[in-house]
Amino acid sequence: MYPIDVTITRIVQESPSNRTFFFDRSFDEALPGQFVMVWIRGVDEIPMTLSYKNAITVQKVGDATAKLFEMKEGDHLGIRGPFGRGFTLPSRDDNILIVAGGVGTAAVAMLAEHAMSQGTCITTIMGARNADELLFTDRLTACKELHMTTDDGSAHRCGFVTDVLCEIDASQYDRIYTCGPEMMMKRVFDILQEQDALARTEFSLHRYFKCGIGVCGACCMDNDGLRVCRDGPVFSGMQLIGSEFGKYMRGASGNRKKV
Repeated sequence: MYPIDVTITRIVQESPSNRTFFFDRSFDEALPGQFVMVWIRGVDEIPMTLSYKNAITVQKVGDATAKLFEMKEGDHLGIRGPFGRGFTLPSRDDNILIVAGGVGTAAVAMLAEHAMSQGTCITTIMGARNADELLFTDRLTACKELHMTTDDGSAHRCGFVTDVLCEIDASQYDRIYTCGPEMMMKRVFDILQEQDALARTEFSLHRYFKCGIGVCGACCMDNDGLRVCRDGPVFSGMQLIGSEFGKYMRGASGNRKKV
């Protein structure tokens, strides 16, 4: 599949380390949690979750994202997708819990907005390093409950999203969704496993992608060979039992890297 050329129409500085890039093409068929392959010409092609139907939210962490941060309105990107398995959409009668950390909030913002438009009852726990890095609080304030944490205590509760999760009875939720740093999600996994709630929980994973369509095998996970780009990036908690999740991932050469 060839990339579609898109033009950057607007750039929003969401936090000191995150920017949202809007473009002139809306991927209306995209489901919350799906991703697109973003081609930064002359540098690399990387997977990015859609934070809006026509935008990606980016944290500067490598060569490709550093180059993206140099781009301006009117510049062009190549987009392939949307790809992968997104989050299971909740029904109106569901009571759902969303747990998000850092830029992982971008992956669940569309899900929360869809659920709110259906009248679904939503509780959200979101966290960041500090107050300036909290993302999309304006898009989540309509949730029934919104818990915010910061690592340094600069806003709201000092601590981690998992501190709040430990105080919540997971049995009251029909569906639970989470996205964020993998070690955060592994702690969420452990807490919910103890509460026998993994069957109702979905995790959005990040791995190194090459093709993005399940052909090359670069993102296969131990032990069952699940392809994150094709079978995920969203997995149920039951699928992750006994896997490499929370332990290691692989680099461009296939070498194992500790999470």
